[in-house]
Amino acid sequence: MRITVLAVLLCACSVLFSQNHVSVHLDSQIYHILEQAETRGLCSPLPGSKPYTQNIIVKTIKEILYSDNAGKLRSAERIILEQYLDKYAKPDAGINWQKGAWYAEAPVGNSDIFLSANAGVSADIEGSAGLYPASAEHHFGTEVWAHAYLKGDIGNYVSYGFIGEGGLMKVPRTILGKGNTYYESFESHGEYQNQDLTVVSEPLAHFPYSYKKRWDGSVFFLNKLSSLEYWPEEIAGGYGLQAELTASFFDDRLMMRMGRMSHEWGSTPLCRSLAFNKMARPFFGIEAGFNPFSWFSIASLTGALEYYNTKGEKESSKTFQNFYSLTMLQFRYKNYLFFDFIDAVVWPKRFELGYMAPIISNFFYQNNIGDFDNMAITLNLKAQYPGLGNIWFSLFIDEVDINTRLFELDRSMLAMQAGAIVSLPFLAFSSITLSYTKVNPYCYGHNRNFNPWYGNLIMETAYINNGVSLGHYIPPNSDELLIGFKTMPAKNLAAHLQYQMIRHGASYGSGEVDGSSLLSELDPSGRSTNAILTRYFLQDGAYQWMHIIRMGAEWNLPRLPVVLFGEAGTIISYFTNIAEQANITGEPHPYSIIDTPEYPKSTGFVVTLGVRIFPR
Repeated sequence: MRITVLAVLLCACSVLFSQNHVSVHLDSQIYHILEQAETRGLCSPLPGSKPYTQNIIVKTIKEILYSDNAGKLRSAERIILEQYLDKYAKPDAGINWQKGAWYAEAPVGNSDIFLSANAGVSADIEGSAGLYPASAEHHFGTEVWAHAYLKGDIGNYVSYGFIGEGGLMKVPRTILGKGNTYYESFESHGEYQNQDLTVVSEPLAHFPYSYKKRWDGSVFFLNKLSSLEYWPEEIAGGYGLQAELTASFFDDRLMMRMGRMSHEWGSTPLCRSLAFNKMARPFFGIEAGFNPFSWFSIASLTGALEYYNTKGEKESSKTFQNFYSLTMLQFRYKNYLFFDFIDAVVWPKRFELGYMAPIISNFFYQNNIGDFDNMAITLNLKAQYPGLGNIWFSLFIDEVDINTRLFELDRSMLAMQAGAIVSLPFLAFSSITLSYTKVNPYCYGHNRNFNPWYGNLIMETAYINNGVSLGHYIPPNSDELLIGFKTMPAKNLAAHLQYQMIRHGASYGSGEVDGSSLLSELDPSGRSTNAILTRYFLQDGAYQWMHIIRMGAEWNLPRLPVVLFGEAGTIISYFTNIAEQANITGEPHPYSIIDTPEYPKSTGFVVTLGVRIFPR
């Protein structure tokens, strides 16, 4: 493997005590703060592989507070940074009732190596509602989670962390209709088998494409605890387990980690990555990062992806047995220019050394061992003027055939994104974000194929983990225009306002557009000649248009270990369709707004309120 357990444990020896090297959860506000600080040139460029360790965050905060750039900070920003510095500082021994935690440290035997332990608890309670007046529908959801954690240091270089949580949740959805993995008229043959799909809506008490399920594996309904189900349509219980063992050396220039957690990779802003996005479900992986020079770094990871339990524990996992490997090379010119090259592969589990090795290109290595895996390449380019803002462009390449019909054929399985962030120095850690994302049909998907390592079972190798895309959160055959504003006007308050326009090809019904689902599979024959395998966005079938306006805030109550949060907004949804049958003639058709029982108009209002006790 890229790194081994033995390598991590042997490097635990040290005579000094350090800050903790465990990761900080990607939902923390500190990532927005550091992103703004980097954009304004208040700190050195940060690694593109997240999550960051506590030590990296503490060092970066100190750099901002005590460097020559500290004079550019507003008084509120200084207070906010000092608050987070205290949050991640070495705790005092004993019980801290303000943080709901206990801390202790002691030498190992008669050595100078110290072992520390920090244990604590926390709770998240959330209620949400989706109100749809036109259809007289009202949907209510809830999330009640209790957490317990244990983390600490083993000497100076190694840290450990374990998080366990259990909860009750209800996340209502509805069935929209039936779809196909290929297209309705596709004739199944050999390993290419068309399958009927039951298409369900996004969670109705949340904003579209914003919900991230928190449970691992399956859920358990209270009236049948022995049954493993895949979604809590009614109140159900679930659990989550995350753990890590992380080692850091040479002043954080070399990091090695094994663990199960969420990630975000790339120089793009948080939650914008096309390659490895924080909205993906966590999985166990072994990773390493090396930053030898200020202008270059490399990160690499191999992990075991997790199946989605829709057909039972054995049946669902039988055809989904995948590893995921990726390597990211980052090049920087000071704080002005950033370039990422990310080489990734989803591959059925086997002992394939080349995919595990960061010195080998996954893309080219497949040519040496045979075409049984799902390759992808991502390119990110970001230009930045410190203090003003940045612009970026990303390209995710799943499959492509370079020819004159590049922008017309379904086989151009690409995702593209362009965006800009403008810093607002007159408000504390504030910015405006503008981005446009386009995900082509079939992108992130992959044909099921016979696999010689599994007795010629038809194996799935789509770019997904536990039913969720590893890349961007919008599905294939979609685009998104996003305008967002974030601010932290006081040390205990964060707020945001956001508009999204999301358009998505229907993956069900009479106006179904092929390639509009993560489970879609591209016809292996006639990819350059079959009329149905051309794409004309908005003009080849039914498309849902969503206009989403949302605003929210998070308030940390002064002198209390309590955070109140809430969000409210509206969703205006309607469909367009073409007059003729979808995508048959191979030509674009005029579209118009429709309102039918199959594809209805709707206006919804979503409200979420919650509280975090002893927030992490």
